[in-house]
Amino acid sequence: MNMIAKHPAKVVVCPNCGTKNRVRAAADGAPRCGNCHDPLPWIVDTSDADFSTVADESTIPVLVDVWAPWCGPCRMVSPVLEQLATELAGKLKLVKVNADEAPEVSRRFGVQAIPTLVVMHHGQVIDKQIGAAPAGALRSWLTEHLPNEEAAPAVNSPSSRGEDRQ
Repeated sequence: MNMIAKHPAKVVVCPNCGTKNRVRAAADGAPRCGNCHDPLPWIVDTSDADFSTVADESTIPVLVDVWAPWCGPCRMVSPVLEQLATELAGKLKLVKVNADEAPEVSRRFGVQAIPTLVVMHHGQVIDKQIGAAPAGALRSWLTEHLPNEEAAPAVNSPSSRGEDRQ
C-alpha cells in the first residue's frame, strides 16, 4: 500500500519562520522547512499496519508514545511530548500509538500500563518508561538517549532565532 495515500502529508508550521510545510509520516532523514531550512517537528500517528515503516525504518531516534484517549495521564503528558518534539526538531521523531487501535504494537513493547514511552533508534529499543512524569524529568530522560543533544537548541532560545549570530 502506498504510504503517501495511507498517511497523507501533515501540514506543520515552522516554529522559526511560520511557513506551512507538508511533512510525510515516513521519509528519509528529518523534515526541514522549505523556506528557512530549519528542522521541523515530526509528530506522527501510526497503527499496527504501518508502525514498522513509520518508526522502525526511521533514520533519526524515535519516541513512541503508547496512549489511549480515555487515559487522563496520557492527555496530560501529550502536550509535553509535542513540545519536546518541537524543541528537538531534527533530532527526534514522535510516533503516537493509540493502544486501543494498535494491539500488536502494544504487545511488541509489553505495554501493561499507559502512557508507555519507548525510545528507539534504527528499530532497536533504547529505553522504556511507564507513566506520566513532569516535563523536566521527561526532557532529561529523553535527551540522555539522543546523540549530540547539546547541538539542538530549544525552539525559543536566542540561537534558534538567530539572535546570537553575527
